[in-house]
Amino acid sequence: MAKLTIDGIEVEVPNGSTVIQAAEAAGIEIPRFCYHERLSVAGNCRMCLVEIEKMPPKPVASCGQPVADGMVVHTDSEMVRKGRRGVMEFLLINHPLDCPICDQGGECDLQDEAVAYGRDASRYEEDKRSVAQPDWGPLVRTTMTRCIHCTRCVRFTTEVAGTAEIGGTFRGESTKISTYVEKALTSELSGNIIDLCPVGALTSKPYAFTARPWELRKTDSIDVLDAVGSNIRIDARGAEVLRILPRINDDVNEEWLGDKSRFSVDGLKRRRLDRPWIRENGKLRAASWEEAFAAIAGKVKATAPAKMGALTGDLADLESMLALKEFFGGLGSKNIDCRIDGAAFDATKRAYYLFNTSIAGIEEADALLIIGSNPRHEAPVLNARIRKRWLAGGLKVGLIGAASDLTYKYDHVGEAPVVLQALLDGAHPFAEVLKSAQKPMLILGAGGLSRSDGAAIHATAWKLAAQFNMLTPDWHGFNVLHHAASRVGALDLGFLPCEGAMDAKAMLSGGVDVLWLLGADNETVRSIPAQTFVVYQGHHGDAGAARADIILPGAAYTEKDGLYVNTEGRLQQAFVAVKPPGDAREDWRILRAISAYLGHALPYDTLEQLRDHLKAEYPVFAAEFRRLAGTDLAAPAAAGALSSVPFTPLLTNYYQTDAISRSSPTMAACVAAHHPALAEAAE
Repeated sequence: MAKLTIDGIEVEVPNGSTVIQAAEAAGIEIPRFCYHERLSVAGNCRMCLVEIEKMPPKPVASCGQPVADGMVVHTDSEMVRKGRRGVMEFLLINHPLDCPICDQGGECDLQDEAVAYGRDASRYEEDKRSVAQPDWGPLVRTTMTRCIHCTRCVRFTTEVAGTAEIGGTFRGESTKISTYVEKALTSELSGNIIDLCPVGALTSKPYAFTARPWELRKTDSIDVLDAVGSNIRIDARGAEVLRILPRINDDVNEEWLGDKSRFSVDGLKRRRLDRPWIRENGKLRAASWEEAFAAIAGKVKATAPAKMGALTGDLADLESMLALKEFFGGLGSKNIDCRIDGAAFDATKRAYYLFNTSIAGIEEADALLIIGSNPRHEAPVLNARIRKRWLAGGLKVGLIGAASDLTYKYDHVGEAPVVLQALLDGAHPFAEVLKSAQKPMLILGAGGLSRSDGAAIHATAWKLAAQFNMLTPDWHGFNVLHHAASRVGALDLGFLPCEGAMDAKAMLSGGVDVLWLLGADNETVRSIPAQTFVVYQGHHGDAGAARADIILPGAAYTEKDGLYVNTEGRLQQAFVAVKPPGDAREDWRILRAISAYLGHALPYDTLEQLRDHLKAEYPVFAAEFRRLAGTDLAAPAAAGALSSVPFTPLLTNYYQTDAISRSSPTMAACVAAHHPALAEAAE
């Protein structure tokens, strides 16, 4: 540790820290444009100048200056102020006067620093330079005349996203930041360069000229379009959500957010269900809540409990799933399932279906085996964490499944599940990598569990973890990467068929006469037999609504307070940002109302009562999040043998995986830009 004094404040920081980091530890703000704590140091904006005693009498860039014991630093001396004013004057030589029409206005670092260090007039009369505006695709809008060459976007795409598509070309006054060949950015994290840009050079193309930041109502929430549970901020004006931005949570998403989670916001206002509907003579007609409830009650009372079932979709919150489970329990039906994808695996222990290492724990691993998963598409933010660990050095990665660009190097161990047995037997070279590692881990993709040999894959992967030192008192290297935000919470609730009850596959194939779909919009619901009476409860007119006989309009995740459990088992809370449209209601309220209508009222009238009931019945939701120890070596129940059929990708189209993103014009534009064959097929 090094002790130094900054503006009279003594601070102690680890050796190797820079002066700007030490200043932050002391609570002193130093202006910067190019420096970012999650990117490598560039030192090219020179705005973070400081004065250091006993060094040559000139300003020093604090972002690249290592600390030393006994160092005395001044961040606001006359020399420093003059230096920063000079830097600001140079930056504004070519910067256009776009502030009144710039989308970055009100959130611009250059504006903020110009207030403190800018002049009221320029000494330069030369023409300002002009730069062409390249097309980087449907998400990022470029106005490169404003660019100050901080290279944050370059470093992010190269270091964090792993797609080295942006760089600086030419020299001197002709320098420009662009893609080397003009094309759309291919990274699933490309929207983060908008947040990183300290000026208005990179802005959101879908959000352009929509609102000013001071017009927006800001609400903290949780993303549910994948299972990572990224922390987000929802910005709304009136009854409309206008944009979604990431919030900092070092344990989950750091400060990054996937493009689908960020830009599919326009899907929240399209194809919405805002009133109940009843299908009569093959056609849907608008109805009242009373009519819908009466139709449901008539059908339910005429159906035996054993011939009724319920399925949950990917975006459901804990409260609504608990209400649905207890609603069907009150009706006497045990046919419930959350695995609409047909995943077959042992869920008797929580460690069998969690990302036990934790997302932050990835940075401790020294070997990684990925089984039947593509983290880049299934969880882009988590994949960035793997790349971060790989860049630090010492991480060897193996992949079993379809070869693809994961943004880091890996050994392609094989394509089919049978390779797992070769690893167990020590017959494959990668077995030595796992054996010699101190903290090895594996990631089992949820798509691998939905195969016919899913149970065998699950059990074999656990045996692999036990054999190669992944299960110890201080390390749990067995991980399941889910893609549905509701899946872990549903498994914690036990939203599964008990012995003798029907699973999702049986219900979808006509095993029940009445089927309740809670936000279940998977394409498989379209094939439900015509004789099955389907009640769909959800917020978008997607696959579930297209098949439904009764539609009950629910609330999207931005329109309700809800609890969600991410893939690592972390309980997080979302908050309402806007009200649901029309007659739509929160899902648990709909279930509470219909249960009372049928004479089996659920035992809670308010959200607080429901949550108290939830935590009393399921203590796991009342406990603080902690990483599990890998001391229980008992393997999951296995069924069948490993197949030689290769793994197939779970997601062939990252941009459209749920009802919200499928309703988004922006996501459709991304598909057209990156997957033209899929776009043509959809048409």
